[in-house]
Amino acid sequence: MQKDKKTVSLVLGSGGARGYAHIGVIEILEDQGYEIRSISGSSIGALIGGLYAAGKLEAYKEWVLSLDFIDTLKLLDISLSHGGIVNINTVYKKIEEMIGDIKIEDLPIKYIAVASDIKHHQKIVFKEGKLIDAIRASIAIPTIFTPVVKNDMILVDGGVIDPLPIASVSSEDTDMIIAVNLNANVPNTYKIDRPEKEENKLYTKTMQLVDKAKQVIGTGTSTEKPPIDIFYILNKSLDTTQSLIVENILKEYQPDVMIEIPKDACETYEYDKAYEMIEIGKRATQKSLKTLK
Repeated sequence: MQKDKKTVSLVLGSGGARGYAHIGVIEILEDQGYEIRSISGSSIGALIGGLYAAGKLEAYKEWVLSLDFIDTLKLLDISLSHGGIVNINTVYKKIEEMIGDIKIEDLPIKYIAVASDIKHHQKIVFKEGKLIDAIRASIAIPTIFTPVVKNDMILVDGGVIDPLPIASVSSEDTDMIIAVNLNANVPNTYKIDRPEKEENKLYTKTMQLVDKAKQVIGTGTSTEKPPIDIFYILNKSLDTTQSLIVENILKEYQPDVMIEIPKDACETYEYDKAYEMIEIGKRATQKSLKTLK
């Protein structure tokens, strides 16, 4: 006789490119027979959770795995005139093509996204309305992506106020709450090798360009001390702030299962690391689930 599936309220935290790990988390949960009945997401967690709820996560995964560092640069429209360094409209349109005009209340599972209203200093919770609008507001990293101005509010990344929105699902009628922290203060012991098919001359050349670019913005592979520039300061400031907020959240709300993704697994803006982070998400989930009886 087959056992009933364990039902899950899934909390997907913020953390930029580390959020690709959420894809691996969801895949392992499904493989091991867990049923995700609700998702609460912040920033990249709102994006991955929304794509999953809309049944478009596999298409998104295929797309991001096809991108290399040069491709990610081509997607970005650098602009300083709209409240952010990067105009995310190109990426936004691609995501909109995938999920369409679906509303949150029409999704097959319960979905919640959080954003931060920096004008009124409050968390904004999206439980209804167009899914793409909720995602767009939740992923607007301050000063990097252009904010969403709506109804006298200036909405930016949900991680500014609530990087791990456990409170939003704490009363859900499921067997357990599983949370994914992308800012965990744990050592990165994961060694991920890309598959052989990607080890070609074009990929090698691209990675050489990546290393040079990272050295310019402060995350190079050199053993020398990285330059303290605006990108380095912004990235580390966001990581530090979110880590401290998560620590305080966990003092009040404890999930049944915590999946920890090392905050140094990749930098917030390393969106060419999809393969590595998906694999880390899988391994971290398997590790955490082993602790359950």
